[in-house]
Amino acid sequence: MSTAVITPVSPFDGGAKSTVMTVMRRDRENFTRLVSDPKNWNVMTRCEGWEVRDLVGHMIDVMEGYFKQWDATKQGGSPTTAGLEVMGATLNDHALDFRKLPREEALDRFKKDAAKLDKMLDEVSADGWGGSLVMHPYGGPAPEGAYATFQIMDYAVHGQYDIAYGLGDKMATIDEASAGLILPFSFIFWQNTVDQKAAEGVDIQYGIKVDGPWGGKWRVTVKDGKFAYEPENGNFEGCDAYFFFPNAAEEVLTFFGRFPGGAAQGDPAAIEKVRHLFFSF
Repeated sequence: MSTAVITPVSPFDGGAKSTVMTVMRRDRENFTRLVSDPKNWNVMTRCEGWEVRDLVGHMIDVMEGYFKQWDATKQGGSPTTAGLEVMGATLNDHALDFRKLPREEALDRFKKDAAKLDKMLDEVSADGWGGSLVMHPYGGPAPEGAYATFQIMDYAVHGQYDIAYGLGDKMATIDEASAGLILPFSFIFWQNTVDQKAAEGVDIQYGIKVDGPWGGKWRVTVKDGKFAYEPENGNFEGCDAYFFFPNAAEEVLTFFGRFPGGAAQGDPAAIEKVRHLFFSF
């Protein structure tokens, strides 16, 4: 995988399309190489219950789900979303169902779907990249360009981390550019995955700092079951707790539940509340 330094960009900016597509294609190439090796097909990955073959099934499932949503949108329809609450269980069932496909058939279908989605994303205009919305099967309306970063989430987390971990690299991580493009989405998902039971009575502010060129500082407010965030311009004055990550990769892998990374300081009760505030998806 290339180690070239990539200048940080916002994945929502139409001007960032070239960078996002470059990272997506690079990560897809790495993922494809790993899943195409016959020795890896039945290796258990870090993604609980999924072998490498299930990651291929998952990619077929999500891409073909995107195709349906895009087609309905382009035809003037109003596609619906199932909600993040059911996303994890549904995606798991779908991925395991693809075990019925012979290996070569699954790989061929995955590669054809990937080429089709690549072409669709390549044809998105700069304005449409961050502006035109397509209903995500589970996450609600999302800009067309976001679907490239959704692919990076899968190719980086499942390929660079989950498969590598399953192959024996317990210190695996993901590329910092991949993580940097994913990082803004972690806040959006947090905003939409607050566990209302866990959030009952919670009224706190906490800080998040991510070091490195793709990082930043944010102040989070959780009140009345709602998660709100904004850039932090000070030093987290008045916050109940503070979470620090040395790089974007550690923040992203922590967000996706691969390990409890980062360091925390402040009120132990507030820290504990934050760590159990969200439902998984």
